[in-house]
Amino acid sequence: MSNTSALDLQALYPYLLANSVREDSLLQRLQDETARDPLARMQIAPEQGQFMELIARLIGARRIIEIGTFTGYSSICLARALPDDGQLLCCDIDEHWTGIAQRYWEEAGLSHRIHLRLAPALDTLDALLRDGQHKSFDLVFIDADKENYDAYYERSLQLLGPGGLIIFDNMLWSGQVADESVQDIDTVALRALNLKLKGDQRVDISLLPMADGITLARKR
Repeated sequence: MSNTSALDLQALYPYLLANSVREDSLLQRLQDETARDPLARMQIAPEQGQFMELIARLIGARRIIEIGTFTGYSSICLARALPDDGQLLCCDIDEHWTGIAQRYWEEAGLSHRIHLRLAPALDTLDALLRDGQHKSFDLVFIDADKENYDAYYERSLQLLGPGGLIIFDNMLWSGQVADESVQDIDTVALRALNLKLKGDQRVDISLLPMADGITLARKR
C-alpha cells in the first residue's frame, strides 16, 4: 500500500505534467486566448485533453458527440483522434465562444471533421434520435450545464452502440459533491448522478481524480 501523503501528491503533480503533457503551440495559444475570458475556468486542462484524445484513439472512435464546446480545446483533442472521414458533432449555444473554436479548428485543419450545432443540446440529441441515429455513435463527451447532465446521459446511452463510451467532466465539482452542506442545483445534480452511475448496471464506470473529476461510463 502506498504511503504517499497529500503533500507528496501536490508536489508530484508538476512532475506529472512536465513528463506527460505534450501540448502543442496551437493548443497553447488557444489556452492563452481563452485565459482572458472571465469564464476561462470552463476550459479543460491540457492533461485532460490529451487523456481524452488517447481514449478516443484506443476505442477507435469514428463518430463523437461533444455537449458543451466553449472555445474548442476539447473538440480539437477529440477531432485529432478521428480518422479523416470521422465526425465530431459539437453542441453549444454560444456564438462568441464557438467563433473562437472555429478559428482554431480551421487552423488545425480539422474543420471538415467537426460539425457545430448552435442550439440547446437536448434539442439536438432529440433530433438525432428522431432521425433514427440510435446506436450510431462511439463516444460522447458531456461538459455543459450540470443540471441537465442526467438528461444528456440518458439520451447518450440511446445514441451509443454497445461498448460506446461517455466521458463526464466536473464530476468532483471542486470537492463540493462530497460536502452535504452544499445544496445548489448544480452540485445536487452532480451528486445524484454520481450515485446513479454507481448503481447503473447498463454501464461500466470509473471516476478518476483528474482535473475536476472525470467519469468514464462504458455502455454494456
